[in-house]
Amino acid sequence: MKLSSQSLTDGAAIPGDHAFCVIDPAPGAHVAMSANRNPHLAWSDAPAGAKSFAMICDDDVPSVGDKVNKEGMEVPADLPRVKFYHWTLVDITARGKPGPDVAGHPGQRHGINDYTGWFAGDAQMSGDYYGYDGPCPPWNDARMHHYRFTVYALDVEKLAVSGKFTGAQAEAAMAGHVLAKASIMGFYTLNPKLAK
Repeated sequence: MKLSSQSLTDGAAIPGDHAFCVIDPAPGAHVAMSANRNPHLAWSDAPAGAKSFAMICDDDVPSVGDKVNKEGMEVPADLPRVKFYHWTLVDITARGKPGPDVAGHPGQRHGINDYTGWFAGDAQMSGDYYGYDGPCPPWNDARMHHYRFTVYALDVEKLAVSGKFTGAQAEAAMAGHVLAKASIMGFYTLNPKLAK
């Protein structure tokens, strides 16, 4: 199976309009909201027997947040990382099926992404974040962030997840049902030292 994109180049920087935030050049500012457009993805050479597809975008983020986005501190590059889901989309079929979940794409379902948990304690930003929300790594992270966009060909028409399902739940439900997969990786940073 092959994955391609008109928005992303494998192994290259993700354009700012596909990010949640961009570097803000204003004095004293660090980040500004961006267009946050989901990137174009297309795949070919799906295996015989594929009944649906799922798509996940994830990143590895700091496992401890005590230094994240704090003045005078840096998130060390060698700090252990954990998976952060930016996009989970399941039940993608060639012909579509009746369903209300993704406008214009009957049958497809978005999971919640990990901004849901990240912003849970922020009165201005809290809520359920469905669909794609792009990169917004800590502006003081010494490590470049890598974003994996992976499409999975599955042997089931409907993935066994429901409600506010997460990327981790979708991955668990895919276990034993993946016929093939393909990925594109892009990198992104909000750290001006790394962006040069």
